[in-house]
Amino acid sequence: MAEEVAEAPRSRRGLVGVLAAVGGVYALFFPPAGLQESNGDEFRRVSSLYPHTRSTVLEESIMTATYTFDVFSSLDGYGSHSGNWGGYWGKQGPELLDHRLALYGEEQRMVFGASTYRQFVRLLASSTEESEVGDPWVTRMRSMPATVVSTTLEGPLDWPDATVVRGDAVDVVARLKEESEVPLRSHGSLSLNRALMAAGLVDRVQVTLFPVITGQTGVDPIFQGAADFDLELIESRTLDGNIQELIYRPTLHV
Repeated sequence: MAEEVAEAPRSRRGLVGVLAAVGGVYALFFPPAGLQESNGDEFRRVSSLYPHTRSTVLEESIMTATYTFDVFSSLDGYGSHSGNWGGYWGKQGPELLDHRLALYGEEQRMVFGASTYRQFVRLLASSTEESEVGDPWVTRMRSMPATVVSTTLEGPLDWPDATVVRGDAVDVVARLKEESEVPLRSHGSLSLNRALMAAGLVDRVQVTLFPVITGQTGVDPIFQGAADFDLELIESRTLDGNIQELIYRPTLHV
């Protein structure tokens, strides 16, 4: 699909994980239904990335920075919706918001795909004081350094400390992992992160699971088209009584 996306509506559509298109916008905010990273940009041939898959031993020996794929999800695996749920599917509470703020209090570098970055910026530009994009943790995230992987974006970017890096996403992130002195985190950018998982570059998959099933209104299935993975649960917590945060270590299933 074309890389350009329609301007996000100004009503409260909601954080999902995109910063889930942000398709989250991918998990952070609810973007237009079906929005994915552009096939013409950094994720053109996901299948071609599989030969790059690194063994765990090799990865641990050459990679230094931990990469976390951070996404919000409904119980049935959607990163966004086309319904009237609102931000966070209407299930957010003080524990979730405080936890997210503390999470982004740690020094780290954000990594986004081009379409997710564009949608995020548009959502911020159209936000009001009452919208989810005004939540303190989102403001803090925007203050962090960011790398945007793209072959089409040109700088400077509307982000306090963002850099556009051209090239194959797998090569770019592999280089970042070798060079970065701080952990890497990507909130949303579903297509990008599916490709990076296939290449063995994602160290942690952090899923915030909201207590909803969106069989009729769910859009942006988070792992649709992904490779098969075994998951080791390394951390879990319950927030506000019914939201689950699950952190896994993924291993490509062979």
